[in-house]
Amino acid sequence: MIKSRFLNFISNPKYIFGIYILVSLLSAVSKFFRGEGAYNNYLIFRNVFTNTLAERNIYLQYPEIHFDSNHYGIFFSVLIAPFALLPDWLGMPLWNVANTLIFIFAISKLPLSEPKKAFFAWLCLQEFITASVSLQFNIALTGLLMLSAIYIYERKETQSAISMLIGFFVKLYGIVGLSSFFFIKNKFRFILSFLLYGSVFLLLPMLLSSPQFGLQAYADWFEALARKNGTNAVLGNRQDYSIMGIVRRVLGDAEISNFVFLIPGLALFATPYLRIKQYKHLPFQLMILASTLLFVVLFSSGSESPTFIIAVAGVMLWFLIQKKRSAIVYGMLIFVIVLTCFGFSDLFPKFIKENYIMKYSLKALPCAVVWFRIIYELLTKDFEKDYKLA
Repeated sequence: MIKSRFLNFISNPKYIFGIYILVSLLSAVSKFFRGEGAYNNYLIFRNVFTNTLAERNIYLQYPEIHFDSNHYGIFFSVLIAPFALLPDWLGMPLWNVANTLIFIFAISKLPLSEPKKAFFAWLCLQEFITASVSLQFNIALTGLLMLSAIYIYERKETQSAISMLIGFFVKLYGIVGLSSFFFIKNKFRFILSFLLYGSVFLLLPMLLSSPQFGLQAYADWFEALARKNGTNAVLGNRQDYSIMGIVRRVLGDAEISNFVFLIPGLALFATPYLRIKQYKHLPFQLMILASTLLFVVLFSSGSESPTFIIAVAGVMLWFLIQKKRSAIVYGMLIFVIVLTCFGFSDLFPKFIKENYIMKYSLKALPCAVVWFRIIYELLTKDFEKDYKLA
């Protein structure tokens, strides 16, 4: 009886979804009671809205309000507005819950069985907690990247374009949703929707400020991102948890260009698209999604610990659609859970965390191993026979 109840608990999505909402709520509330220094990220987000209204550069430092600076697009001012208008004690928890609801909604729409949706959420829980505590947009972005592909499977091209564009106008990552472009049935509708809503999202922040400020903000954004990319590779900082970061830090050379990795990485990422006959199989399309979620993190010098909710979602999707799970597959999953998900936890002594896992960007290593495995499967497997969704 106890075993039956436990199995029902872990295989029913509504229970883990409830835990997600509770975690997001408690994370924000605990941050609020610890004081403004504990929720600096939210202060940056809120200030994007207030600075847009006042037509102040949203990418400058404002040390009297928060430390560090904003790196999201001006369109973010529209998304954060309903929360920024509220007092922090209310706006911040609602912000965190809203991000979580987008991710939960995306999981609920995955073309998997209900137990697999539940296990997907359970397996992502630790990384979700890491992202939730940081109050960042990464949780919602993961959901949007998933939805941009899922809506293509459902032949809802307009919804796919909207999901993709929201992510793109906030953090640029959303554009990788185009990895599912070749699976679109009605490409004309998608392109039309993409152009239409892209124009709307481009202009919408200007209603809060002015056309002149809005256009200048886009120019400032690209300048800020270029500047940030130059500082991400600095050895010893808490970013560049990527394939490039591992190599740069192991070799002790921060001058190695991203292009040394990006060009072969993109070539490898694109090679599976040569298997045109596999396009019609949904598992192949889902594996492309898994590859995309991993690629966008592993090949970004801006990847930090809370960003890995995106990559881990890709890992779990890859794992759950396997028809036969070998010891190697289980070993890779355990490698990800132990080193990526719990690498910064008390599971490892402080000495190991700081001198090895953080120092050499090892959080990215298990995900990199899985990504190369995914590419191998995309190039060699029969997706009609070797995978299952139920």
